[in-house]
Amino acid sequence: MIRTTLATISALLVLALPARAADDFIATPTLRASITVTSDVVRVGDLIDNAGSAALIPVYRSPDLGTTGALPVAQVLSVLRAKQVIGVMTGDIKEVQVTRLARTLVNKDLETAVASALERRFGLGDAANITVTFDRGIADMRLDASNTGVLQPVATRYDARGGRFDVAFEINNDNNPAPTKLRFTGTAIETVEVAVLTRDIDRADLLKSSDVAVERRPKAEVTGEAASRDRTLGMQLRRPMRAGTPIRVADIVKPDFVQRDQSVTVIYQVPGIYLTTRGKAIESGAEGDTVSVLNLQTKRTLTGVVTARGQVTVQGASQSAPTPAAVEQTSSLKRDEAPVPAAATAAALAQSLIQTPASPAQIAQAQIPQVRVSQAPAKSE
Repeated sequence: MIRTTLATISALLVLALPARAADDFIATPTLRASITVTSDVVRVGDLIDNAGSAALIPVYRSPDLGTTGALPVAQVLSVLRAKQVIGVMTGDIKEVQVTRLARTLVNKDLETAVASALERRFGLGDAANITVTFDRGIADMRLDASNTGVLQPVATRYDARGGRFDVAFEINNDNNPAPTKLRFTGTAIETVEVAVLTRDIDRADLLKSSDVAVERRPKAEVTGEAASRDRTLGMQLRRPMRAGTPIRVADIVKPDFVQRDQSVTVIYQVPGIYLTTRGKAIESGAEGDTVSVLNLQTKRTLTGVVTARGQVTVQGASQSAPTPAAVEQTSSLKRDEAPVPAAATAAALAQSLIQTPASPAQIAQAQIPQVRVSQAPAKSE
C-alpha cells in the first residue's frame, strides 16, 4: 500500500517536471551585455532581465555623466550572489558595458544662451554680434539626462562700462520638482564684422584681395560705418594705414585715375567729331570726377570728366568758347546770306578748341560766328 502511494506520488512528480522546467526557463535571470542608466546608481534590474523582486537593489555606482564603463562578468556575478541573486545566465558575454546618459551643453550653446539673454538690452545689439567670454574656461557641460527643459534666464546683470555680465539660468528637471540652477559670469562685448588690413598700405596703393581680411572687432574700436571686404577691393586709402587696422567706409576713396600735374590725354567730343590732344591735369581726380586740365597747344584751361587712367573727356558744351546764338524761327535770309549746316557749327567749335590763336587777345576773343537761320525758303527777286 505504501509502495503504491509512493509510486503514485513519483509519477505525479515526473509529470509535473516538464511544466515546471518550462516555467524556470522562462524566468531564468539573463545578464545583459550593454546597458544604459540615467541615475547615479546601477541596480540589479539594470544588469539582468527577469530580476524579479531584486530588480531595485543597487549594486554599483554609475559612471560619470556621459561616459561608459566596463564590468567583468565574474565580478558582476559575485556582486549578484552577494545580493542573493543566483542562477544568472551569461552566455558568451565576457564583460558588461554600462553607459550613463547625460544632457550635454557645449560651450557654444552656453555662449548663445548668455548672448540671447543680453540681446538688445543694456545698449547691446543682436545676439549674433555679441562675443561672450566666461571667467573660467567652460568646456562641454554635462547634466543629468532628466534635465530636459530649456535654459531659461531668471536673473541678468550687465555693466556696460566694463562689459561684465552675471546671468542665472534654470532648467526643468523631470525627476525633481525643483529646477536645476546654473550661473555664469564673464564679459560680453558687441562686435562688428569689418575688413582689416593684412599689411601696411600707402596712400597710393590699390587694395587687392590679399591686402584685406575679415575679422570681428569690438564695436567701440570702429567709429563710424565698418567697411565690408568687397567694398574695399580696388579702392585707395585716404591716408597710409598699418597692418591690423580696421577699415571704415570713411577711410576709402575711389582710386585717382588722374594725378595733379600729370600728362593726360584730353578727348574733345562734339556731335559728329572726336578729337584728342595732350594736356596737363591741374588737379587730381577719380573716375567720374570733374577736373581742370590745361590744353598744352592752346594754353586754355578746360573742364572735363575723368573717364579712364590718364584720360579726361571734355564735352562740347563745357568749352570756354561761346555757344551759337539762339535760332530765330521767324526771320528770313537776305539775298547774300545762306544756311550754315550744323556740322559746320560743330567743326567751328572743335577748331576753336584746338587751334593755337595768334595772340592772347585773340584767345580771349575767339568766338564761333553767329548764324541766323530760318525755316522759311529764300525769296528770289
